[in-house]
Amino acid sequence: MNKLILYFLITSLIPIASKAQFETFKDSVVQLYGVVMTADSLLGIPAVSVVVKGQNRGTITNNQGVFSIVVLKGDLIEFSSVGYKPKLITVPKDIEGNQYSVLQLMVNDTVYLAATIIKSRPSREQFERDFVNTVVPDDKLEIARKNNDESKRRLLMATLPADGREAAGRYLTQQAAKSYYNGQAPPMNIFNPFAWNEFIKSWKRGDYKKK
Repeated sequence: MNKLILYFLITSLIPIASKAQFETFKDSVVQLYGVVMTADSLLGIPAVSVVVKGQNRGTITNNQGVFSIVVLKGDLIEFSSVGYKPKLITVPKDIEGNQYSVLQLMVNDTVYLAATIIKSRPSREQFERDFVNTVVPDDKLEIARKNNDESKRRLLMATLPADGREAAGRYLTQQAAKSYYNGQAPPMNIFNPFAWNEFIKSWKRGDYKKK
């Protein structure tokens, strides 16, 4: 009888506790919205990151600097954008209702670079010498041309591991060969003239030379 009463009390209190917990969580959810503007000219700043501090979620402002995001009461909100000093605000815990608006002003972040002094060459002869000896880095077309060189491609094939598609293809080929000769001894390639032909070609190319 006591167990029956205890079971009845537990089954009655669990829905009440769950409902109270849900109501508490529902009351802590806030729709945070507002505008991010420059402090000096009051212009909307686009593409400002609005991130909940310590969590991997956030949003960005639109072209007029307007944003909207769901947060919890007490969350820290960080505003950051290139060229402006980051700002950090706290969503108040004593908000009445589930909406909170802000007008966030951001100040320009000025960066001072070291002074650069431009000097001319002492003589025309020195300029010509430096110009001729200057090493110009390869552009993307030249890099692609070098990567397509036969020796470079052979070296890459010998050193780079197989990708997923190549590995899957090799595995399926091996499984197909095993299934083809299932129940019998597979033939030996030592008597295969095509295998000898490929071996001789590889030997002439130098595939078996030590790198």
